[in-house]
Amino acid sequence: MSDWIHSLPIVWMAVVLFGLTYLAAAAIWVFVHVLATRLHAHARSFSSGMLSPLGTLFALFVVFTAAQVWNDNDQAHAAVTQEASALREAVILAAAYPGEPQERVTTLVRQHIGDAINREWPMMTRRTGTMSVPHSLAAALQYTLALRPNGQGQEIAQRQMAAALESALDARRQRILISNSAVSSVKWTCLAIEGLCVLLAVALVHCDNKLASALSLFLLATGAGACFLVIAAYDRPFTGRLAVSPEPLLQVMPDAPPPHTDSSTH
Repeated sequence: MSDWIHSLPIVWMAVVLFGLTYLAAAAIWVFVHVLATRLHAHARSFSSGMLSPLGTLFALFVVFTAAQVWNDNDQAHAAVTQEASALREAVILAAAYPGEPQERVTTLVRQHIGDAINREWPMMTRRTGTMSVPHSLAAALQYTLALRPNGQGQEIAQRQMAAALESALDARRQRILISNSAVSSVKWTCLAIEGLCVLLAVALVHCDNKLASALSLFLLATGAGACFLVIAAYDRPFTGRLAVSPEPLLQVMPDAPPPHTDSSTH
């Protein structure tokens, strides 16, 4: 699916996808009822039983494609939530080291959140995120491991802080990986081809009744367009108007640098 379609508002995305689906249905109707009159004699013998297997195949294509999309979105939300929770835990545990250590850890976490929102999120929107180690988060982990605990309480806090920062690093790696996920062009092509086959089969079955054929094609095209819209709207977890938001990270540090207004984070 083209990048510019994903950047459209949902209303315009619906207009484009429904428009293309209706256009395909109209072209098939014209082909069967106007340009292919010689096929009518053969079309009458076209078995309506073919609609069931073709419809089932189309439904399976939709289900398998949608399953990938829902799974990617669930994982994206889970990764962002896990990262935010781990960072919040690290900030809370840093209070066990009052003074300069607490301020240092808090500052590094704030820098990481600001960098994630203003640099990584636009890259993930363009699906160009990299697995390079985030400097601020790595520095926070290294600083935590270098602390010298004074007592058992600080020792426990140090271990838990290190575990929380490692969890945040893992969650950040997960969201970068998921940001590069999308429904492949092969799947989109096969889904479109199967949809065209179903539309053509419907037109052939109702070739003797132009009105019934037009209504059937309209209803089927509407259903197919709705399927395409839902899949396209959630196709790329960090791209588009329904993309996963960095809001959970902002809640950890409300004073972190806000998202740039020119970035595509919605």
